[in-house]
Amino acid sequence: MNTQHYSRHLATLMERYERALAATGYDQVVISAGSLVMVAEDDRAYPYTPRAYAQQWLPYDVLPDTFIVFKPGDKPRLLWPARQDFWHISPTEPSGDWTGMWRLQPAESLDDWLPSLTGRTAWVGPEHPALSQYANAVELDPATLRSALAYDRAFKTEFEVECLAEANRRAVRGHRAARDAFFAGQSEAGVYRDYLAASGQLESTEPYSGIIALNASAATLHYERRSFDVPAQHRTLLIDAGAKVNGYASDITRTHTTDTGHFAALLAGVDALQQDINAAIKPGVKMTDLHRKTQAGVAQLLLDHKICNLSVEEQLSKKVPQAFYPHGLGHLLGLHVHDVAGHQQTPEGEVRNDPENPFLRLTRTLEEGMVITIEPGLYFIPMLLNKLIAAEPQHGLDLELIEQLKPYGGIRIEDNVLVTATGHRNLTREAFGA
Repeated sequence: MNTQHYSRHLATLMERYERALAATGYDQVVISAGSLVMVAEDDRAYPYTPRAYAQQWLPYDVLPDTFIVFKPGDKPRLLWPARQDFWHISPTEPSGDWTGMWRLQPAESLDDWLPSLTGRTAWVGPEHPALSQYANAVELDPATLRSALAYDRAFKTEFEVECLAEANRRAVRGHRAARDAFFAGQSEAGVYRDYLAASGQLESTEPYSGIIALNASAATLHYERRSFDVPAQHRTLLIDAGAKVNGYASDITRTHTTDTGHFAALLAGVDALQQDINAAIKPGVKMTDLHRKTQAGVAQLLLDHKICNLSVEEQLSKKVPQAFYPHGLGHLLGLHVHDVAGHQQTPEGEVRNDPENPFLRLTRTLEEGMVITIEPGLYFIPMLLNKLIAAEPQHGLDLELIEQLKPYGGIRIEDNVLVTATGHRNLTREAFGA
């Protein structure tokens, strides 16, 4: 870890929180990482993920029952869980050069520190089971404060960018192994196993459940199965999988094929479209405009590859591209894979959606410091194609060609891109090129 980057990151967070507290009238804030949630009638917990507002402050994977107290003018205070436990690993005090920037305090319970707080206190994050004893001590998740903090999370510090870049590098190692497993004839489960091993992850530590789709299954956008059955023929691998570093996620998709004909040419076309959209990224560009440019690009691919004989303009008027590309172009990326405030236009909480494209998760104008995904796709989804054919008799589709392409499922190419002062930096292509 670059300690200078972290120091500046911490200073930035303190400035943001001080500004937000002043605007909302709070003297201090408690940030809760959350607690383990136990499975009903069992002695095991569900997989734990620390809440993002706590993780953002710290350069390690935050443990359950960790709390941060920030009061303007004071060092931030880290309450780490000092429980003793012979059933599980007992936590130890965090260490490293960065700890000099903090006031560290061991805490076995809320009694160790919460009664000492004075003034108007906001509590951000999940409630603690014992918090009911202090019902009047804090104000839970005030919306005005959360709006201000969520809006600022879109702008990444140097420390956060480096975490995201390393998350891309780790995921790319897994993507390469998955590609090799596909061409070696592995099952979905075998491809997934190799992805996890090469990216250094367990299934429970992934930032999201990795998608490993072979053949026609690539037409299911959030395909959940990882079959152990080896298909008779390997046509397509669509892998959508990432990794985490200090809570920051990568979100990468690649499509591979054994085809050397029409589908392979279509795959090359989607990749070229994706890079064309990437090239347009810079401050001041509206994500809604990039999405519409992508829809027109998909229409051009359908025309060029003789899947639809209508002009681009007529396809757009009849919503033909949406049957092949039904999702949004991308989203903010950070401590959440689909990071917060993608529709939020102001720190105060003004929200703007795109009624014509309800699945677009990011409607903000791009600004320096944002990290976004760019993920155009082109799929052969029977349900959507049947709806289009039924609703629009003059659809212009080559139904025979589409039947030939359906067994390949579909294509998605996804990169993680940082918006810079003058353009962009593609963290994913950078990792693949290393």
